[in-house]
Amino acid sequence: MSADPALATPNVQIDNERVIVTEWTFEPGTETGWHRHGYDYVIIPGRDGKLLLKSEEGEVVADLKAGQSYYRSVGVEHNVVNVNDFEFSFVEVELK
Repeated sequence: MSADPALATPNVQIDNERVIVTEWTFEPGTETGWHRHGYDYVIIPGRDGKLLLKSEEGEVVADLKAGQSYYRSVGVEHNVVNVNDFEFSFVEVELK
């Protein structure tokens, strides 16, 4: 029997009628767990690093740069894993 994976830590900073802003902190090897995004969203990495993105289409390692934002549309379903040997964080802004 395998142990449950260690999960990243979400810190919701704003949740109002327009947006949800969450800072996600990942210790090495932690993950979000499988989830489906209910809103369009923007990710703003806090530092340079790599994240493993697992989806039904397969696995991709994303090379992220501090402050270089990216946008994804509603409906994305995936699991995000910190493959760095250091803590990694990003801010996620969900657009309601």
